Amino acid sequence: MILRTLAAATLALPAVAAEITPDALDTLPQAQVIYLGEVHDNPLHHIHQTRATAAIAPTALILEMLTEEQAATIPAPLPDQDTLAALLDWDNSGWPDFAMYYPILKAAPQAAIYGAALPRDAARASLQDGIAAHFPGDPARFGLDTPLDPDDQATREAHQARAHCDALPEHLLPGMVAIQRLRDALLAEAALRAHTETGGPVVVITGTEHARTDIGAPLKLARAAPDLTQLSIGQFEFPQDTAPPHDLWLVTDPHPRPDPCAAFR
Repeated sequence: MILRTLAAATLALPAVAAEITPDALDTLPQAQVIYLGEVHDNPLHHIHQTRATAAIAPTALILEMLTEEQAATIPAPLPDQDTLAALLDWDNSGWPDFAMYYPILKAAPQAAIYGAALPRDAARASLQDGIAAHFPGDPARFGLDTPLDPDDQATREAHQARAHCDALPEHLLPGMVAIQRLRDALLAEAALRAHTETGGPVVVITGTEHARTDIGAPLKLARAAPDLTQLSIGQFEFPQDTAPPHDLWLVTDPHPRPDPCAAFR
């Protein structure tokens, strides 16, 4: 896996990908950028992220859920949960209950907070203008100027189709793949900027898909800054038949929720 090839001799990154227990979150291998993946609405995943964040004591904390502008409005010290939720207009963000995310922020009171969300209007515009036009850094540095290999493109489109219950028109799939690439690059760019500005370690709170080492934000960051060490931790709700594309992962009980495919029927 690519992250292991980037490890400096002084950092003890895992030799092999492995499933871990929550207790392992207290003594994670050291890395300069650590991705803590989640299934967004699973409260247990956020408890694990909070535990890991407290143990890591990062200098910077990046949230996929916040735009750069939102992150810039967060005062120090942190206000109480309800005040901060109102300041961020969280209830209108479309993300799950802020009560699951607030403890993560409280677990790293020393950390600078960065946002890496793609605003909805920019996501829509990128379908017309191209994703490179809506990336704040150098698109080539993060691989956004290069089309995917046709087989890779087809694989990613199939994945997007399955993730949306095979209910989307095929003509929408290329755009969804492109937006996913842009979101991965935004996370990678924010991680690099945060490490440059704070010295690290940097913790990235994001969906487990974005934390993938084969196609996600870690791969984008490895392209832009190959000397940075990275650690990707995924969280899943079901046992994995094969090793997922993460350095470490946890398997939890699924969070009860309505059938996500019901809306497409």
